[in-house]
Amino acid sequence: MSTPSSGRPPFRADHVGSLLRPAALRQAWKARSAGQLNETDFDRITNESIRGVVTLQERAGLQVVNDGEFRRGSYWLRFVQKTTGMGIRPAVFKFRDESDNVVEFTAPHVEKKIHRSGPITVDEFRFVAPLTRATVKVTMPSPSTLHFWRGTSFAEPGTYDTDESFFADLAKVFQEELAELYAAGGRYAQLDEVPLAMLCDPDIRDKVRAQGSDPDRLVDLYVQAINQAVGERPADMKIGVHMCRGNFKGKYLSEGGYGDVAEKLFKGAQVDHFLLEYDTPRAGDFSPLRHVPADKGVVLGIVSSKVADLESVDFLRARIDDAGRFINVSQLGLSPQCGFASTVAGNPVTEADQLAKLARCVEVAQRVWGD
Repeated sequence: MSTPSSGRPPFRADHVGSLLRPAALRQAWKARSAGQLNETDFDRITNESIRGVVTLQERAGLQVVNDGEFRRGSYWLRFVQKTTGMGIRPAVFKFRDESDNVVEFTAPHVEKKIHRSGPITVDEFRFVAPLTRATVKVTMPSPSTLHFWRGTSFAEPGTYDTDESFFADLAKVFQEELAELYAAGGRYAQLDEVPLAMLCDPDIRDKVRAQGSDPDRLVDLYVQAINQAVGERPADMKIGVHMCRGNFKGKYLSEGGYGDVAEKLFKGAQVDHFLLEYDTPRAGDFSPLRHVPADKGVVLGIVSSKVADLESVDFLRARIDDAGRFINVSQLGLSPQCGFASTVAGNPVTEADQLAKLARCVEVAQRVWGD
């Protein structure tokens, strides 16, 4: 079983994973969908785009890079497509924005007993690793992502009699994927966790109860699912959990501070660090950080990937100092609150905005922590 980390994030400046697809790649996705581009040409354009985005991350000064999730239609879709037994159906929740406009979305759905039939993210790692001397991070949807968004209808009737039996099979998928990733040289993986953040929203909790579920039981279930998935990894493989309230073209799924899940998640999850969304008041204040044990790190997501305005150095340092009232600053790092493009369309920012924000994370990290 993995042992806890040293109490600091593996990198003082990090980013969540998804990056803006360049125009050529966005067009390639459209052309392929319309039957106007074959797989060979699509793969060529994708590979060229990934080489470019690795260079961009290095230009920003980051010591950790990835492929920008360029091979994915959304941050969770590839995992579903490559896990036998999974499909897609409409979600029971909706995205919204500051004007209360809503957008429906699709969600993972269990069609039959699930199992891993081949690599899910390992090929992404293998392509990027030879391109850089930086550490390559691989991102995956959290176990709860494959369960929560369709409520009690997450699976076809008769497929799984209990939530626990589903998560037992899902844990095997993660365990096998992490083992192959480790064998390929991967040492850093991140779970993107939206449902646990949603369970901090009073309205979402009420909706869960109306569906016949207990939100507090789900918190326990999802923390246990994380531990089943990653708890047996090698000691030198770092796992972070990114907490997000949803991110689709700048829209979000929920709001509310981390109080309803903080103690159970921060103390109970067998991971090395947390990457926490903190860019707007929707995320609440920093007081839940008092529950983070001394042997775990926190990456503060206080740079926004949703708006173009570049946060000032003074603003970010003040926010870090504010967090330091509840957790030792030596346990902290800095990142954008979420990815820049959880889907192919991306957020309403430019590639220049993205580069500036990543570089600002590096700049502030060097000033605050010296690394």
